Amino acid sequence: MNKFKIKTEVKFSDNAIDALLDYKNVNAAIVTDEFMNKSGKVKMITDKLSGCNRVDVFDEVKPDPPISLIIKGLEFLEKCDTQIVVALGGGSSIDAAKAMVFMAKKVTGKDLKLVAIPTTSGTGSEVTQFAVITDEEKGIKYPLVDEDLLPDLAILIPELVTSVPPSVTADTGFDVITHAMEAYVSTLANDASDALAEKSLKICFEYLPVAYKEGDNLIAREKMHSASCLAGMAFNEVGLGINHGIAHALGAKFHIPHGRANAMLLPHVVEFNADLHHNFGKYNKAEAMQRIAEISRMLRLPHDTKRIAVESLVEEIKYMMKMMKIPATLKEAGVTKEDYEASKADIIKSALNDSCTKTNPREVTEASVERILSKIAIW
Repeated sequence: MNKFKIKTEVKFSDNAIDALLDYKNVNAAIVTDEFMNKSGKVKMITDKLSGCNRVDVFDEVKPDPPISLIIKGLEFLEKCDTQIVVALGGGSSIDAAKAMVFMAKKVTGKDLKLVAIPTTSGTGSEVTQFAVITDEEKGIKYPLVDEDLLPDLAILIPELVTSVPPSVTADTGFDVITHAMEAYVSTLANDASDALAEKSLKICFEYLPVAYKEGDNLIAREKMHSASCLAGMAFNEVGLGINHGIAHALGAKFHIPHGRANAMLLPHVVEFNADLHHNFGKYNKAEAMQRIAEISRMLRLPHDTKRIAVESLVEEIKYMMKMMKIPATLKEAGVTKEDYEASKADIIKSALNDSCTKTNPREVTEASVERILSKIAIW
């Protein structure tokens, strides 16, 4: 049985932030990072929460939020007797807030409300039941999956993204592309998720280069915000694949930004999933290669045959990566050969055990993960 459900309310337009004015006579807390607080963007939020009894700020979020940070944040929410949590920032801030609220609900039994305001266009975390936290001691990222992690409200404000530097725009933009592509070829894909993924991909391939080159282009920023949200809705219901499974492991071991790791892997995962010489049967009435070829045709890339369509898509991805100065190898990403060799076995094991890998359209083995890694493990 296929199903599709969208729980999170999404507000977007010039005055979307005014939705915060509805919160009155409650205790609110903003979860963000130090930079966002110092930049003045937090004040923009507190001004709209003027009807609250009190507004407290937890600005200690850092990339790849560790378990210790989540525990500290939980203690903060309990101390402030918070009822409304506003997550302001990129994927790390939103994931941290989701984990904090999730734990607070379990520990206290309180029905906390969560509002997510993304300041990057990438993770789609504002509309997903996923959060990723890190075990610093083990060097492992743990994807949390639970419907209670879904925010109650997402507010999309393109003005908050205009100051994002080009490198982060590129990384997060490729995160969106990977979300949409993996959702489209997921073993659980359906008509609803396809529609969201297709629209997201069309937007990304048209507007990501514009957002990268013209950071203050509000139209491009608004479009990428929408694409991120659409892709998030898609993969929230149908899952992802081995691209994310490996990217999580690489990020945990080498602290490569998540979207960048996804981009580095993407052309090679596309080739792997579309292998013309592998008979992996039918999948949603079409082979994975056929699904990938459909993406190429949708983007109006050369598609005379399935093979040409797949190759065209791979070349387009590589072209965009090069144009946006995204590294193609681990060496370019600052990883040494010695560190990679010492961690390779753990990376492979982690990727195979990652919950995202379960919905990959082609069976994944230890050997196939190592083969994909070999495409970027070049020194």
